[in-house]
Amino acid sequence: MGAAFLITLREGLEAALIVAIVLAYLRQLGRADQFGWVALGALAGVAVSLAAGAGIYVAIGELEGRAEAMTEGIIALVAVAVLTWMIFWMRRQARTIGAELRGQVDRALATGAVLGLASLVFIGVLREGLETALFLMAVVFDASAASTAIGAFGGLAVAVALGYAIYQGGRQINLRRFFQITGGLIIVVAAGLFGRGVHELQEVGAFDTAHSPVWSVESNPVVGHGHFADFMKGLFGWSPDPSIEQLLVWALYLTAACWFFYLDGRLPFRLQLPPLPWARRTAAVEVEADGTG
Repeated sequence: MGAAFLITLREGLEAALIVAIVLAYLRQLGRADQFGWVALGALAGVAVSLAAGAGIYVAIGELEGRAEAMTEGIIALVAVAVLTWMIFWMRRQARTIGAELRGQVDRALATGAVLGLASLVFIGVLREGLETALFLMAVVFDASAASTAIGAFGGLAVAVALGYAIYQGGRQINLRRFFQITGGLIIVVAAGLFGRGVHELQEVGAFDTAHSPVWSVESNPVVGHGHFADFMKGLFGWSPDPSIEQLLVWALYLTAACWFFYLDGRLPFRLQLPPLPWARRTAAVEVEADGTG
């Protein structure tokens, strides 16, 4: 539930942000008569996304055994790749997305294309909707469909409320800080999906692996199974019996993604190494040659 909430909150806000910016700009221009086209594009994007997600869910639900495990592993790894691209792309585009959308609205109004605004919003909402469907498909394997649906609709509700506040001109919403915080949480979710994907591929023998788990607490009523274990599995990628490969990819991805997301690959401190012995000797020789020693 937790992972589904975070994913739909993040993706839903990005879609709501597109709609809110377009509507607010049209209101500023005095073109409220175009609101209907924006609503049409948004609803069409949501409808197509729901249809695509339902179709994928039904198709995967019919798989069994090795094919099911292989598909779950591939979907998890693809979701990790798309999630990683999405959080870094949004961090880079957050400052200019408003100006770009307003420019596209100006061009649509200037050309008089009645479907221009609808297609602009449709493409934006559809992109976020398809990404959401992919991510939810990856996390639903670690939780029940009911809990995933509850978390997803909860995240969407909050995203819609934030989008409405942005449309109304809510200056109290710090989008930069919001995307920083949710970006870090999504990185944690992606790390768990990475480990999940590796685990599924190990189960079908896709690559050689160490078969002995690092630890095994499946019989533990708290962290081995039950609601808390399901929550930890869905949000953090917790496994009661992880392999060494599963732990390594989780730790390496989490470290690298946070390093580049928050520090741009820079060290958080200045690294000062002592001069090497031969470097000191070379410097002394240069001083004597200059006659200053």
